[in-house]
Amino acid sequence: MAAETGAYRIEHDSMGEMRVPADKYWGAQTQRSRENFPIGVGKETMPEEIIHAFGILKKAAARANHALKPEKMTAEKLGCVCRAADEVISGELAAHFPLVVWQTGSGTQSNMNANEVIAGRGNALAGKKLLHPNDDVNMSQSSNDTFPTALHIAAVIALEDTLLPAVERLAGTLRKLEGENAGAVKSGRTHLQDAVPISFGQEISGWRASLERDAEMIRLALGPLYALALGGTAVGTGLNAPAGFAEAAAAEIAKLTGKPFRTAENKFHALTSRDELVFAHGAVKALAGDLMKMANDVRWLASGPRCGLGEISIPENEPGSSIMPGKVNPTQCEQVTMVAVQVMGNDAAIGFAASQGNFELNVFMPVIAYNFLQSCRLTAESIEAFTDRCAAGIRANREKMAENLHRSLMLVTALNPYIGYENAAKTAKYAYQHDVSLKEACVGLGFLTQERFDEVFHPEDMI
Repeated sequence: MAAETGAYRIEHDSMGEMRVPADKYWGAQTQRSRENFPIGVGKETMPEEIIHAFGILKKAAARANHALKPEKMTAEKLGCVCRAADEVISGELAAHFPLVVWQTGSGTQSNMNANEVIAGRGNALAGKKLLHPNDDVNMSQSSNDTFPTALHIAAVIALEDTLLPAVERLAGTLRKLEGENAGAVKSGRTHLQDAVPISFGQEISGWRASLERDAEMIRLALGPLYALALGGTAVGTGLNAPAGFAEAAAAEIAKLTGKPFRTAENKFHALTSRDELVFAHGAVKALAGDLMKMANDVRWLASGPRCGLGEISIPENEPGSSIMPGKVNPTQCEQVTMVAVQVMGNDAAIGFAASQGNFELNVFMPVIAYNFLQSCRLTAESIEAFTDRCAAGIRANREKMAENLHRSLMLVTALNPYIGYENAAKTAKYAYQHDVSLKEACVGLGFLTQERFDEVFHPEDMI
């Protein structure tokens, strides 16, 4: 066991000795990274989703190694690796993963952090020095294939298990509102100007269909993410990994996650390109764009309460001003739009990062992981808050909708078949200039009689 020195113990790696906190399972390489990258400490550490994914892949790799090289990955070693990896997966060992995002672009230190913690914890469970972080926990692997593998595992779980359920829940809430408001007829608006009528249910259906299409595109993006780099080792050739390891490890990851992970057909691509993540995050950005649009629609429709549109009411969650008593703001709409902006910024960072790196490896992977997983996490949490604290409480102000509808000059479109486009335009302009109703203008200009106007003019039927 490592020699103890006060609150520290002495560990060593290929570069020499390091003092490591005695109560932590990590070793010398983790400690070097901890000291060399004091950037964003405590705020921008490696995402917990990546740590969770490392636990999964290390357990899967150990199982594959045991099947292919039982003389090296013995049953005793396998048991200790799996038990320690389970504690990583559960989050029990979260305090033993201190490293920041701003480290080597391959994520090597985070891979070694996982190797050292699993080895240290496994040795504690065994009561002896049974596991070596490189020789045993990292057997048949390289940081260059494990980090992109962890990134794909984390991305799939974030999209499938966190983001998509949130999207589907909001879509369900909107579907309910859509049915409740099918008969609420209101003025449509294009270019922020009055347009022909629409039902509020139809308007909501546009929001709902946008979310459903976004979910469809996210599901489409999942397919390429199921392909895993594990087995490519350092440059994609699979050096030091036994034949069949890539396939066996991917199959074990699929078993552990319940998701259809498979080995990537071309490991050279799998190590150097991050195109699958760019594509997938593009679908998340599309969702952010639709959320931005929907949140803006809601706050416009709820604007007022007396000097705005005021066609809907939304829940009043907190006071809106420190100086104006009684003011309430559309704060849930505002958090959605801010999150959408963050996702759009993250998309730019991911795109730039994926275009970088040279020859056989992308070396911007930690920042891709940080931004991708932040987008998934923030968007899901934003949607959940918006669903519960805004969307579920949207109520139509049907009286205000009817008032605005009947004041709209664009109802004149209903007269096109009877008096023609140009006469209809003259009617609308005359009504606006003389502050009279469309009926008064149309009759006054001699285009229709009062009786004929009443016979053909039915705004509620225009939807």
